[in-house]
Amino acid sequence: MGEAKRPTIAVFTKNRSNPAYAAARLGAERSARRLGARTMHYVPQKPDDVDEQIALIDAALAQRPDAMVLVPVHPTAINEAIRKINAADVPIIGFINPFSAGGALAYVGSEDYPLAFRIATYLCGHLKARGNIVIVEGPAESVTSLERVRGFRDALRNFPQVRLAESICGDYLRDATLRAGGALLKSGLQFDAILAANDVMALGMLEVLDAAARASVVVGVNAIPDAITAIKAGKLLATVDFDAMKMGCLAAEAAIRHLRGEVLPKEIILPVQIVDRTNCGQWDKPFEERECPRWEDVVK
Repeated sequence: MGEAKRPTIAVFTKNRSNPAYAAARLGAERSARRLGARTMHYVPQKPDDVDEQIALIDAALAQRPDAMVLVPVHPTAINEAIRKINAADVPIIGFINPFSAGGALAYVGSEDYPLAFRIATYLCGHLKARGNIVIVEGPAESVTSLERVRGFRDALRNFPQVRLAESICGDYLRDATLRAGGALLKSGLQFDAILAANDVMALGMLEVLDAAARASVVVGVNAIPDAITAIKAGKLLATVDFDAMKMGCLAAEAAIRHLRGEVLPKEIILPVQIVDRTNCGQWDKPFEERECPRWEDVVK
């Protein structure tokens, strides 16, 4: 008898510019390899491009994968493409960012509002509950950014002597953050701290500050390896664990478990963890050396 066909999992992420999505792809590959499946990756060449992701979904459907795991580039604009996936009877797992079309067997993610609320509260505690803060937002239509900024703003309302001095957009990208941060510094605005909605933007703001010989307290979101390095060096105060690699691991495993006939929970939500110099050692390793979570530890 020949070798049994390995199931194919089509993995859709938003771009190649954000290291969190590289980590998500790595996580999906690791789970698939461990469980006897294989992955095919579909990534827009232009970051977060709606039309390109729709075309990639069509291309994947033509290949008839056994299942798909998908991060939508937009919460609603690819709904028609998701309906095509459903009509083709291809199982789909959502992860990192939810989509509104329905049809996902399960969603793997973290709760953006609570993690943002907690890291903002942590920052205000560090500032002794007074000071001027700048928020660096992600893309205007990103669900994760919208929820994180809402969490930031709600947390700041609990500290009457902490003022939101400005909110700028870094689009979750380094280059966009360098431009927006550079313009912020040229404006002459005085501020004490920066709340960045992801680590790429937090690190971008550190670059801007270093170039201008300016000091500010900075926090981010994601716990990517470069952020951990910056925490160890005393440049970044803290980040919060929004671990795309773990989500990729669990999303691919969920797809494979479904193909094996298992019933999945509708949501798999990872816990919120603040990462600073007191505990960053457990994150102080490249994504390749970080462990995928055990299904049994997350899905109770």
